Parts: sequence; structure tokens; C-alpha cells
Amino acid sequence: MGDGTEAQGGGPWWKSAVVYQVYPRSFADANGDGVGDLEGLTGRLDHIAELGVDVLWLSPVYPSPQDDNGYDISDYQDVDPVFGDLAAFDRLLAAVHERGMKLVMDLVVNHTSDEHPWFQESRDPDSPKRDWYWWRPPRDGGAPNNWGSFFSGSAWAHDATTDAYYLHLFSPKQPDLNWENPDLRQAVYAMMRWWLERGVDGFRMDVINLISKNPELPDGVRHGDGPYGDGSPHYVCGPRIHDYLQELHREVIARYPGRLLTVGEMPGVTVEQARLFTDPRRAELDMVFQFEHVGLDHGHGKFDPRPLRLTDLKASLGRWQTGLADVGWNSLYWNNHDQPRVVSRFGDDGPRHRTRSATMLATVLHLHRGTPYIYQGEELGMANAPLRAIEDFRDIESLNHYAQELRAGTRPEDILPGLRAMGRDNARTPMQWDASPQAGFTTGTPWLSVNPDHTEVNATAARADPDSVYHHYRRLIELRHNEPAVVHGDFTMLLPDDERIYAFTRRHGSTELLAAGNFTGETVTVDMPDGWEGAELVLGNGPSASAAPGRLVLAPWEARVHRRTV
Repeated sequence: MGDGTEAQGGGPWWKSAVVYQVYPRSFADANGDGVGDLEGLTGRLDHIAELGVDVLWLSPVYPSPQDDNGYDISDYQDVDPVFGDLAAFDRLLAAVHERGMKLVMDLVVNHTSDEHPWFQESRDPDSPKRDWYWWRPPRDGGAPNNWGSFFSGSAWAHDATTDAYYLHLFSPKQPDLNWENPDLRQAVYAMMRWWLERGVDGFRMDVINLISKNPELPDGVRHGDGPYGDGSPHYVCGPRIHDYLQELHREVIARYPGRLLTVGEMPGVTVEQARLFTDPRRAELDMVFQFEHVGLDHGHGKFDPRPLRLTDLKASLGRWQTGLADVGWNSLYWNNHDQPRVVSRFGDDGPRHRTRSATMLATVLHLHRGTPYIYQGEELGMANAPLRAIEDFRDIESLNHYAQELRAGTRPEDILPGLRAMGRDNARTPMQWDASPQAGFTTGTPWLSVNPDHTEVNATAARADPDSVYHHYRRLIELRHNEPAVVHGDFTMLLPDDERIYAFTRRHGSTELLAAGNFTGETVTVDMPDGWEGAELVLGNGPSASAAPGRLVLAPWEARVHRRTV
């Protein structure tokens, strides 16, 4: 990573970086209470460092009632006792820096917990903090507008003491902050500077494009016969979002030139909007997380999964590659704490093809232009969990959806398949360190059951096997660090109409790379692009199918990266 300010081949350091996300509750438990903690993470840092990654992104460890597993924060400037304390955090941060990595915190400032002192003060109608949240009087004896919550039900909760409602786009225990209030914004910036002075290296900003609401709070359009309207046009990339992010950059980020990484999670963002958010001349964010590609297998909502059409995936990711080619920057990811495991979702998690499909998916993603994000366990090929009954689920989104569907008369057996395929608990089963009874995650009872496949799929086995998913990720990261074409090359999609092969080229200067992945369990043969016959194989994920002159022959779930000089 050099001096931490410049990428290999030029440009900001984060362009050639790879980020590893840790969901601390499920990573490593040092004290045996069944919940991961900071001491456990510190003890497992070498596993992350030896992958070669540059940045550790730490999901929330702040004090929280844990209604939404830490994304409901009750104190922005401390550590929840379940994870440790500030001293444990400082030890972790020092250990991360000692290994040449950076640490990025999760910043959750669209909402707080309803147990945060700010919100408790705001309950008093005469408090100066009343306007730090969206309090409104009843309308016609009910909610101020018809918006629905992301977590089911109304986006408004009633406070009987004052006969007023407050806005919560997520859980009722996650009231939305009112960024229209300048004092609130300054309090957020002061908190961010406090963490940066402590030594952290940037922020992943949770649903940051929802912080600007239309102050009129108009009704949303109803789709179908449901009780709630779609309020998203009034709060997704709202009227002052660019003003707020530019102010945040001036007040906080610009004080640490060249050092930080900022990435904004932005549901519903378009390519055109992302160009604005990530244009360095506008000084807002370095990159955004978009959700278009992880919505392609949704039917009527995320819990109605449909088979992925590879041509849809190529059209989506290709549009983002093209759209941010001349300005801005992409974030590259398959997995995070909110998504099901990609090897189960887009690959094949059976014993025969799991390693091949996991490494193919990794290769295709990491060879795109942008900064790749690895979610804990992805580097092992961890799969979705066998969640059989509703009692196996823990996540508020899945539980609320189940209850809502039951009330609507849907049978449990018709609800559970969607939850099993798409529920967030799939990403949150404990990290699989070894083949012992609790996968080496804890000596106690884990907060969420360990996937029983940990006896075969675990870090100890992966590190010992040179052909494992883990070592393939190491080779991918090494290629990104050493080959400027991976970071800086242009992008040209090949075979856009093929439903089996995902292929593209990256060119930088006189170097050109060809990346190809077979998204099927069958051997596939296609025409080799002109001039690539006999080109150097830089990286692959196992024995190739028999070659054919002028043809690209890919075995089931095979991936290859070739290089030539042009």
C-alpha cells in the first residue's frame, strides 16, 4: 500500500485497495458469551492481513439496544460492553495499523436509537433538540403521511405523552434524524472528528442518501391495494443531499487530505446520481454502494426470489462500469451483512462445485474497475444457512416480514422459502474457523447457530489447501496490487447476450487483460476473441477443459484471466 496516499500506478490509494468487512457479532468471540467481540477480532487479524487486504471495515460496535444488531446507536462515542470497551478498540486499531492496514468505521447518521440521549431530550416539545428529529402532529387522527417503513408497517410511531408522531424509515426504535437542523449536523461532524482524531481511517456511511427529506413530507404513491404509500421519491437522494455531503466533506474529511476512505451506502441510487456523488471535483464521497445488481433476482420484493439472468447482470454491472469510466469510482461487492451468501445465490454451494463457483464469482468481480469489498467468510466460500423454521431466524427484517405475511393470511410454508433464500441471517452465521463443535467461533452458545457445513468449510482447512477459495482470493488481491491494468484499465464487455459466460477486457497502456467466467455447471465453448490465442494465463481456478483452436473452452464454473501486450 506504500505510504497510504497513492495507488499503484497513480491516483488515490483506495483505487488499488481491497476492503474486508467484519461483522463483529459473528466474527470471533474471546470471552465465551456467544457473541463476537473486539478482543476476538484482534486475535484473528492475521487471517485478514495474510489475505493481503488494505482496509478493515468494522460494522457498528457502538452502544446499542441491538434492535437492528447495532444499527440502532444509543451513544456514538463509546463501545457496547458486548464488544468490549474503548481500550479494546484502541488495541484493535493499533494492531490493524501495525499490519499495514487501515480501519474504516460504520457511520450511522440517518437515524439513532430511540434510547439515544438526543432522542430522549427531543421527546420534550420545548427541548432545543425537538427539531433534531422529525416530530409532527397527527393528521386526521393518524400518521402525518402514508409512508411505509423498510421494516414493514408505517414509517411513523405515535408518542402518547405528547400526542405526536416521529418518523422512522426503519424500526420504530430507529427514529430518523432531521438534517435540516444545523446544530444536529454540527454534532454529527464533531463526533466524526472525534473518531478520526482517535486514528480511524474513514467511514462507510449507512443509507447516507436518505438523510435529506422533503420538509413538506408529502404522501407517497400507493402501488396496489396496500395501506402505505411509497415515500422514496421524497427521501431517496432528497433535495439537499449534495449540500449536506459537501458540507460534511468540508467540515470533516477535507481536514485529513489523502488519508481517508469514504463510501456511501445508497439504496436506489442511479448511475447518473453516482457520478455526482463520486466526482472528485465536487468533494462529496470517494465511492458509493449501489444495489441494482443485487436486486436482479427479486420478484415482488426481495423475499420473492427469481433465478438470475446472466444477461441482466452483465447489463447492470456493465452500465455502472461505463457510467463511471470517466468520472467517479465503483464499489465492487457480492456479499455484505445484508445480502445472502453469493455462492448459494449466484453459484453452486454443493460439495462438487462450491470451490469452483466461489472462485469464479470472485474472479469476475475483482477484475472489474473499482474497489472490491470482501465480506467475512466469503474468502472461505461460506454458504447460506439451513434455516428450517422461523425460530431459527434472528433478523428483525425477516421476523417482521413473516409476521406481516401471516396477518395477510399467507401460509408459513409459503413464506419460509423466500426468507431462507434472501434473509440477512444467512450472512450473519458465525465465522467458520475450524471443524470443532462451534467452528472455533466461541466456547459458549453462539447467538446464531453455526452452519453445520463448518466441518468441511473452515479457515484452518482453507489455509492448508493451496487450491482453496482463501488462497485464490490471495492471488486475486496480489494481482490487483501488482498489475496496473486491474486498477486503471478501461472496460469492454464481451458476449453481452450470452447467458452462460461473463467475459470482458481491461486495457491500460500496452497491457490488456481478458477475464472470463462460466456461470454454469456445464462445459461451455465460445469463440476466442481475436488475438488472444496463446495469451499468458495469469490466473485461473483449476484445471481447464480441453482447448480448441480459436475457441474459449471453460469447464463448469471455471474462471480465467489472460494477459497480452498490445
